[in-house]
Amino acid sequence: MRKVAFLFMSVALLSACNNTTNQAEVKTEDVEEIVQVDYQVYGDTISDEGAIMVTELLQKMQENDSVSAKVEGTINSSCTVKGCWMKMDLGNDKEMHVTFKDYGFFVPTNLDGETAIMEGYAITDTIDVDHLRHLAHDAGKSEEEIATINEPEIGITYVATGVIIKPKS
Repeated sequence: MRKVAFLFMSVALLSACNNTTNQAEVKTEDVEEIVQVDYQVYGDTISDEGAIMVTELLQKMQENDSVSAKVEGTINSSCTVKGCWMKMDLGNDKEMHVTFKDYGFFVPTNLDGETAIMEGYAITDTIDVDHLRHLAHDAGKSEEEIATINEPEIGITYVATGVIIKPKS
């Protein structure tokens, strides 16, 4: 019985280490009031300091195939099965596929429109058809939609070591 209780407590403690809720004080320029902003941290604890917008990452990616950067942008979706990936809006109907280093943490499965700040690295990558179909399945696409995927995609993949998710404004 003690072993079961110890195992349960160990799992609870480990899972508590991966997600944290934080509050940041944001001072607006025009108003002398302080507003509390809640956010979630997944993976490594990071701050929003030094984050660049996704458009700046795209500019850096024109010069290099891989870039280490802290990036801020809008989440279009996340894996609906277990939160093992996200899609971040790049503009012009393009998305960046985001995974988490060593499959070490997950994000909520219902993200859409939230702001994320991520630390990690981006690479230009080719995603094969089987993996694209797997991602479509995880996203809840229909079998008909999945069947139409028949060509690999070249795009930007981001591997995050830490993620801050801010709620929709």
